[in-house]
Amino acid sequence: MCARRPTTLRVNTLRGSEQELERFLRHQGVKHRRISWCPHAFLLTALHERDVETWDWYREGRIYLQSLSSMIPVLALAPRPGERVLDIAAAPGGKTTQMAALMENQGSILAVELNAVRAQRLRHNVMLQGCRIVEVRTGRGEKIGDEMPGYFDRVLLDVPCSGEGRFIVGEPATSRSWSRRLIADRARLQQKLLGGGVKALRPGGVLVYSTCTLNLQENERIIQHALERFALKTEKLPVSIPGSWSGVGVPNAVRIFPDAEKEGFFICRMRKTA
Repeated sequence: MCARRPTTLRVNTLRGSEQELERFLRHQGVKHRRISWCPHAFLLTALHERDVETWDWYREGRIYLQSLSSMIPVLALAPRPGERVLDIAAAPGGKTTQMAALMENQGSILAVELNAVRAQRLRHNVMLQGCRIVEVRTGRGEKIGDEMPGYFDRVLLDVPCSGEGRFIVGEPATSRSWSRRLIADRARLQQKLLGGGVKALRPGGVLVYSTCTLNLQENERIIQHALERFALKTEKLPVSIPGSWSGVGVPNAVRIFPDAEKEGFFICRMRKTA
C-alpha cells in the first residue's frame, strides 16, 4: 500500500508538444517536473486531477491524465508507425491513445473491450485525442485470435486484475473488492486472454502482458504457463524504470513496487518464435 500519489499526465503529441505544455505550465505558475525515463510525461506537484480537468488542454485532448506505471506497458511494446496492433481490454483508452501517438497515426490499432459502457468511454477518448488509426470493437478479446490468427505485429494485454498495486493507505475503497476468489477468477480470464493474444500475433511479433497487481498467481505463474504452452521467449524491456526489479521468477519480467510516484505493476515482453 502507498499514500496517494502526485498527479501525472502525458502530452498527446498528435495535438501538442512537450515544449508547448511546458510554456503553458510556466505561464500558469504550475509546479511540475518532466519524467526523464518516460517520454512526454509530466508530474504536477501541487494539483489534483480535477484541477487539470478544467484546462482547455485537457478538454481539447492535448493531454491525457495517466499514472506513470500505466504508461510503461506501451513503452515496453514500442509500437512503430505502419504496424498492426491489437489492444485487448483496452478501455478507458490511455494506452490505446498512447500507442496511436507513438505510431504517429500510421498503421492500425484494433482496440477491444468487453464492457459496452467502458467501450463507449474508449471511443470518446480515441476521438478526443485524434487517434484516426484506432478501431474500437465491443466483444471478447480472447476471440480475436480465432478471427484473425497471426495477423498482428504487436499485441498489448493490459489485463483485468485484482488491482493490488493501486491500494492506498487510509482509503478502504481501493481494496474493498479484493478477495482470493477474485484473484482466481482473474487468473482464469488472464490465461484465456493471453492465449487469444498469442494466436492473433504473427510469428516474430511482440506481445506485452501487464497487470496492476502484485501476486504470483496473476503475474509470474501466468507467464510461466504461457511459456510452457506457446512458442514464446521473454525479452528485456526497451525502457529502464527506476525502482523496478527484473527477472524475479521469470527472466526479463519486471515488477514495480508501489512508491511515492508509481503504482505497483508487472510487465513482461515476449516474442512469438513460431
